[in-house]
Amino acid sequence: MKTIFEFKTLTEFTDYFSDEATCVKHFTESRWRNGQYCPHCKHDKVYLCANGKRYHCAKCKQDFTIRTKTVFGESKLPLRKWYMAVYLLSTSGKGISSVQLAKQVGVTQKTAWFVDHRLRSAMKQNNGQLFGTIEADETYIGGKAKNMHRAKFLASGVASGGKGKAIVAGVRSRDGEVRATVVDAVQSNTLHPFIKANVQAGATLYTDEHRAYNNLGYSYVRDFIRHGMKEFSKGDCNTNGIESFWALFKRGYHGIYHQMSKKHLQRYVNEFTFRLNRKAQTMQTVFTDVVSGVTDNPQLPYKKLIQNPI
Repeated sequence: MKTIFEFKTLTEFTDYFSDEATCVKHFTESRWRNGQYCPHCKHDKVYLCANGKRYHCAKCKQDFTIRTKTVFGESKLPLRKWYMAVYLLSTSGKGISSVQLAKQVGVTQKTAWFVDHRLRSAMKQNNGQLFGTIEADETYIGGKAKNMHRAKFLASGVASGGKGKAIVAGVRSRDGEVRATVVDAVQSNTLHPFIKANVQAGATLYTDEHRAYNNLGYSYVRDFIRHGMKEFSKGDCNTNGIESFWALFKRGYHGIYHQMSKKHLQRYVNEFTFRLNRKAQTMQTVFTDVVSGVTDNPQLPYKKLIQNPI
């Protein structure tokens, strides 16, 4: 059998994962890296069935495959194509559209869209709180009202000042680590809990002059710049780091995806955050992190993916 090596290029990646057996072996080792178990009852005694493709649990007596109850679920798509999609999505700085993914992997656009979103659900943000010098900011996501058809404009409620648009709040440490989440409003009762959950008390916090950040000085060493007065830096105080993340995210939004619905927006945010937080890591490490996320997250059925939000 092949042994894992450090792949640095797409050619090396495709040479290594050149057949389905290698992909299945790699995925099996990733899922059971801490020992075999049944995905139905978590019992640790399972048997490989005679067909070599399914397993049988000694306790609950249910059969399952190595994909059962993972992001890959019971997909009929070969693992080799899944792995190619993982590589493309995790190494493309601004993401890859379902149209381009379909062309490069060899599937339909509908399948590629489904694959994209399943993989995004496995691209989780890092855990733990940030410490040191932290920048906080928020941004609005959505099309400009002046570019909309009148009927769509009236139906959407989008207007100047961000009304009707989706809002994403973010924090970024000076070492580059980012946390970001979709919020309902830019008010203290939404921004304060987000910051306190992701930034350790006592850290230095830089923001703009938005009033929703007031009173955070009780938990952090806070300073701010006045964008409204054309102030963008005051000594060490600025929000350039988190704003550069918004710029990258919006380049992906406008240049690659063109549209992100509000119900899927958090997955897109997780995708960009995941990649940025791992930009200094090797291709193999990033790829392995996504595959590990696939094994650790539940299946995302197509019906659930397309259903209207409650």
